[in-house]
Amino acid sequence: MIEKYCKGNHKTRKHALCKECRELLDYVKLRREKCPHGSNKPFCSNCSIHCYKPDMREKIRAVMRYSGPRIVFSHPILAMRHLIETKRENKKIEKENINHEKKNAA
Repeated sequence: MIEKYCKGNHKTRKHALCKECRELLDYVKLRREKCPHGSNKPFCSNCSIHCYKPDMREKIRAVMRYSGPRIVFSHPILAMRHLIETKRENKKIEKENINHEKKNAA
Protein backbone atom coordinates (compact mmCIF):
# COMPACT_ATOMS: atom_id res chain seq x y z
CA MET A 1 0.00 0.00 0.00
CA ILE A 2 2.83 2.39 0.87
CA GLU A 3 4.65 1.53 -2.37
CA LYS A 4 1.51 2.29 -4.39
CA TYR A 5 1.07 5.61 -2.53
CA CYS A 6 4.72 6.59 -2.96
CA LYS A 7 4.72 5.76 -6.66
CA GLY A 8 1.53 7.74 -7.25
CA ASN A 9 2.34 10.75 -5.09
CA HIS A 10 6.12 10.96 -5.00
CA LYS A 11 6.74 9.55 -8.50
CA THR A 12 9.10 6.80 -7.34
CA ARG A 13 9.69 3.69 -9.40
CA LYS A 14 8.07 0.36 -8.63
CA HIS A 15 9.34 -1.18 -5.35
CA ALA A 16 11.25 2.02 -4.52
CA LEU A 17 10.32 4.35 -1.67
CA CYS A 18 11.25 7.93 -0.96
CA LYS A 19 12.80 8.76 2.42
CA GLU A 20 9.47 9.80 3.98
CA CYS A 21 7.66 6.65 2.88
CA ARG A 22 10.59 4.43 3.93
CA GLU A 23 10.41 5.98 7.42
CA LEU A 24 6.64 5.38 7.52
CA LEU A 25 7.10 1.74 6.48
CA ASP A 26 9.77 1.21 9.14
CA TYR A 27 7.47 2.79 11.74
CA VAL A 28 4.56 0.55 10.70
CA LYS A 29 6.73 -2.56 10.97
CA LEU A 30 7.91 -1.54 14.44
CA ARG A 31 4.37 -0.89 15.68
CA ARG A 32 3.16 -4.24 14.29
CA GLU A 33 5.97 -6.09 16.03
CA LYS A 34 4.98 -4.49 19.33
CA CYS A 35 1.22 -4.94 18.89
CA PRO A 36 -0.30 -6.50 22.04
CA HIS A 37 -2.85 -8.37 19.88
CA GLY A 38 -0.10 -10.41 18.20
CA SER A 39 -1.31 -12.52 15.29
CA ASN A 40 -4.97 -11.73 16.17
CA LYS A 41 -4.43 -8.07 15.36
CA PRO A 42 -7.50 -6.29 14.00
CA PHE A 43 -7.22 -3.59 11.37
CA CYS A 44 -5.95 -0.41 12.98
CA SER A 45 -9.18 1.40 12.11
CA ASN A 46 -11.11 -1.11 14.25
CA CYS A 47 -8.59 -1.39 17.08
CA SER A 48 -9.33 -0.15 20.58
CA ILE A 49 -5.62 0.55 21.15
CA HIS A 50 -4.26 3.32 18.95
CA CYS A 51 -0.52 2.87 19.12
CA TYR A 52 0.49 5.20 16.27
CA LYS A 53 1.64 8.74 17.03
CA PRO A 54 -0.94 11.23 15.73
CA ASP A 55 1.26 12.46 12.84
CA MET A 56 2.03 8.90 11.72
CA ARG A 57 -1.62 7.99 12.00
CA GLU A 58 -2.50 10.81 9.62
CA LYS A 59 0.20 9.70 7.19
CA ILE A 60 -1.04 6.11 7.16
CA ARG A 61 -4.61 7.33 6.70
CA ALA A 62 -3.49 9.29 3.63
CA VAL A 63 -1.80 6.14 2.31
CA MET A 64 -4.97 4.08 2.85
CA ARG A 65 -7.24 6.71 1.29
CA TYR A 66 -5.06 6.78 -1.80
CA SER A 67 -4.10 3.12 -2.10
CA GLY A 68 -7.28 1.46 -0.89
CA PRO A 69 -9.44 2.04 -3.97
CA ARG A 70 -6.50 1.32 -6.30
CA ILE A 71 -5.57 -2.01 -4.71
CA VAL A 72 -8.69 -3.57 -6.27
CA PHE A 73 -7.02 -3.50 -9.68
CA SER A 74 -3.66 -4.98 -8.68
CA HIS A 75 -4.76 -7.36 -5.88
CA PRO A 76 -8.51 -8.02 -6.18
CA ILE A 77 -8.51 -11.09 -3.89
CA LEU A 78 -6.63 -9.23 -1.17
CA ALA A 79 -9.04 -6.31 -1.50
CA MET A 80 -12.09 -8.57 -1.16
CA ARG A 81 -10.55 -10.33 1.84
CA HIS A 82 -9.93 -6.96 3.48
CA LEU A 83 -13.53 -5.92 2.84
CA ILE A 84 -14.89 -9.16 4.32
CA GLU A 85 -12.63 -8.93 7.38
CA THR A 86 -13.61 -5.30 7.94
CA LYS A 87 -17.31 -6.21 7.85
CA ARG A 88 -16.67 -9.12 10.22
CA GLU A 89 -14.74 -6.94 12.67
CA ASN A 90 -17.39 -4.21 12.55
CA LYS A 91 -20.11 -6.75 13.40
CA LYS A 92 -18.01 -8.08 16.28
CA ILE A 93 -17.43 -4.55 17.66
CA GLU A 94 -21.13 -3.72 17.30
CA LYS A 95 -22.09 -6.89 19.16
CA GLU A 96 -19.60 -6.13 21.95
CA ASN A 97 -20.97 -2.59 22.27
CA ILE A 98 -24.56 -3.87 22.53
CA ASN A 99 -23.53 -6.40 25.18
CA HIS A 100 -21.66 -3.68 27.08
CA GLU A 101 -24.70 -1.38 26.97
CA LYS A 102 -26.98 -4.16 28.23
CA LYS A 103 -24.55 -4.95 31.03
CA ASN A 104 -24.39 -1.29 32.11
CA ALA A 105 -28.17 -0.90 31.95
CA ALA A 106 -28.72 -3.86 34.32
